[in-house]
Amino acid sequence: MAEQTATIATGAAPTPQPGSAGINTQVGGQPTTVSAAGQAAGMGAGEFIEVDIDDELFRFKSEDTPLMNLMLKAKKVKVNSPEVQHYMLDEPRGEVKTSSAVTANANANQFSLPLLGKDQKLLQAYGTVICKGVNGYDPTGQTATNTDLMLFVKNRDNNGNPIVYAVNGPKASASDELCTVPAIPANTECVILGNALYETQKKVQPDLIVPQPELLFLQKRGMNQVVSDYFDSQKKRYPFAQALIAEQAITNFKTRGNRTLWVGQQGKFRVETPEMGEQWIWTTKGIRWQFKRELQHTGKWTYEQFIALAKIYYTGEDVPGTGLVLCGKNVLEGIQCIDWSKHPEVKIEVRTNKLGWKVTAITTVFGDLEFKREPTLDKLGYLNSAAILGENRLVHYQYSAEHSFNEAVEGEEAKRNGILVWDGLGLKGNCHIWIDGENENNPTGATQYELWESATAPSSPVTGTYYYFIVDCTLGENTAAKAQELWQYTGAQTGWKKVVGEING
Repeated sequence: MAEQTATIATGAAPTPQPGSAGINTQVGGQPTTVSAAGQAAGMGAGEFIEVDIDDELFRFKSEDTPLMNLMLKAKKVKVNSPEVQHYMLDEPRGEVKTSSAVTANANANQFSLPLLGKDQKLLQAYGTVICKGVNGYDPTGQTATNTDLMLFVKNRDNNGNPIVYAVNGPKASASDELCTVPAIPANTECVILGNALYETQKKVQPDLIVPQPELLFLQKRGMNQVVSDYFDSQKKRYPFAQALIAEQAITNFKTRGNRTLWVGQQGKFRVETPEMGEQWIWTTKGIRWQFKRELQHTGKWTYEQFIALAKIYYTGEDVPGTGLVLCGKNVLEGIQCIDWSKHPEVKIEVRTNKLGWKVTAITTVFGDLEFKREPTLDKLGYLNSAAILGENRLVHYQYSAEHSFNEAVEGEEAKRNGILVWDGLGLKGNCHIWIDGENENNPTGATQYELWESATAPSSPVTGTYYYFIVDCTLGENTAAKAQELWQYTGAQTGWKKVVGEING
């Protein structure tokens, strides 16, 4: 095959010759190519070509506004009002606790199980529960075993508490069919099991699930661009200038909107408009103020803390399918600087997730966590903070879908084009966790967690806060927490309480 070589044209540009009208428009012996036509017209070949505008011009900077792009991928719910009753539904409750103790009674077979009013109707007739930490008995009812006590719900007393039988409780005689009343301490955790029906039964009481709504306002946002007709007429000379202006305008629109989705404060007020009189304005609540769980963390991240974080996120009452962590840059750096050399079993990889983002994915025994930097958090001052979000637990409320317009400016030689959107973002469930590294002192009233890595108890524990102990820790003279246990500090009078079940917060 003959070798092909490239040559550089250095000859003079072809000179146009007169046509029939005497105008220099003809170039004899030249093919109609971009280069030849450009040179004949007295310009470079590259200048002959009109600069094209990328079709994806308006789909840019997704890396700078991850939360907004996450919202656009979330479940969309069209509503008929800018005020939405947002139901933060979570998984059904799985346990209740006794509000007072039950005294053993060898002369009775049934008894009322004392519960808080909000928990009473979680136990319906023909339901069963296991009393954690209360010993059941063998089939004779004479010998206590290490099995948990099981109760059967018969009906309800006048105070609303369930009336129950003990299934494997003590018996006055081994031949008795029914057990007697066992002793059950106060604050005993009762895990709800499936119901038990008689032979021909098909009707049962429906479960009572009353979701509590929160009022969420949707915010109308807009972007305008006004271009004079004179400027518009110059677009052949400046082919990309309008696109550059539009790019900057949309950048502002997306980044400012992204900040609103994070930290906007909910409000409703009226303003006087120039032509339409008084009108209402609604502002939406950012997701920073919607979290129901917050983890306090300062300083260097360790491997043990990281695993504890995955455990808290994936093993709550509301179990998410995925874990996307939008981080301030210091959090991302801290996670990357963990000493992973002692844990070769940990899998760390950079991959493209289903949203099209390159993320650092870390696989744990509890589930994967995908880390993505969120520049907006840095701009807002949350460099040491992050948010763990379940992608399938977000809802995008739309009062008006995003739409564009293009119209003439009345009384002016100019055109106005822009974008309008009226929407808001809500968190579903309570799996999401806000990692607070700025010591904001829990402004939302959410359930608060803290990771504790010292064998010495906290000197000033916060009442109501849950402490996850990375190592064994002495809490008092007769109280000690083991590693990987969760304890709650309930106050100076009551002290520490070990958490056995899940937290509904």
